[in-house]
Amino acid sequence: MKGMRLVVSDQRLVTLMTESHLSNNLENQFLIAMPQLGGSYFANTVTYLWKHNEEGALGIVINKPLRACIADIFDELDIICDIEGDRFHMQHVLAGGPVERDKGFIIHDSGNQWESSISLAPNITICTSKTILKDIAAGCGPNNFLVALGCAGWEAGQLEQEIVENAWLTAPANSEVIFSSNYGSKAREAAALLGIDLQQISPEAGHS
Repeated sequence: MKGMRLVVSDQRLVTLMTESHLSNNLENQFLIAMPQLGGSYFANTVTYLWKHNEEGALGIVINKPLRACIADIFDELDIICDIEGDRFHMQHVLAGGPVERDKGFIIHDSGNQWESSISLAPNITICTSKTILKDIAAGCGPNNFLVALGCAGWEAGQLEQEIVENAWLTAPANSEVIFSSNYGSKAREAAALLGIDLQQISPEAGHS
């Protein structure tokens, strides 16, 4: 592997990124966009990677809120909401990625299992079921959840190459970060899981 050149005050970042390259499976990990992705769809994003194998990878961006709210999704799907208050008008739907933008993905804390549910960690499950949305509207859904339209996808070997090129920093997923509504701080919070301050990372990154 070629030597990496990363301008940063914390030398541990170089070590952490090098170690992340050695991982064969990145499922249930965060992908934190590095400065060189500024100006792209993924600028300042955190992506929850829920599938990664020899065929490629799939993830959900968890910090790009759309103008639409959960109540709008209920209206679109003709789901009657039995919960009073503004919760579903306050909670944003997220732009989960540039792939399949008309498809909804729900990440929730584990508990009941709905059709199409895939349990990824003790408190993280993903599904595409309309039933879970009906249960949320009826007040019998999961305690914590997010709804995203679209996902992010990588072909075989593509994500690994992007990580080698320093496009992403990887960190173990954390449910508190996933379900936080502080979208503007999620990238910083995810990087902090590694003891990294994103503001100290220079956009000049690459190989020497």
